[in-house]
Amino acid sequence: MNNLIEIQNQIEKLQKQASEIRAQEFDKTVQEILVKMTAFGITVKDLDTGKGRARKAVSTTAKPSAKPAAAKYRGPNGETWSGRGLMPRWLAALVAQGRSKEEFAIKS
Repeated sequence: MNNLIEIQNQIEKLQKQASEIRAQEFDKTVQEILVKMTAFGITVKDLDTGKGRARKAVSTTAKPSAKPAAAKYRGPNGETWSGRGLMPRWLAALVAQGRSKEEFAIKS
């Protein structure tokens, strides 16, 4: 039981230390934030809306390209890959077996 009581006492001491440190650093942190807000002209309203003047809205959806890229590689089971993006699993497995990616290139 001594171990549990000792650990609980240590936890209590550490929590007090953390509270003291937080209180000491709070004013300093607020001042640093205010300096940066002033330097960049940020207002509380900017913080409330989450919008900065220099930030632009970023679309979370990708725009489809006008036309899909033509297939450059064809697998043994008819799978295709345009050569863009990550190598598909079927081709990565074949390359791992020692085959060359060029073996599957579609000849035009």
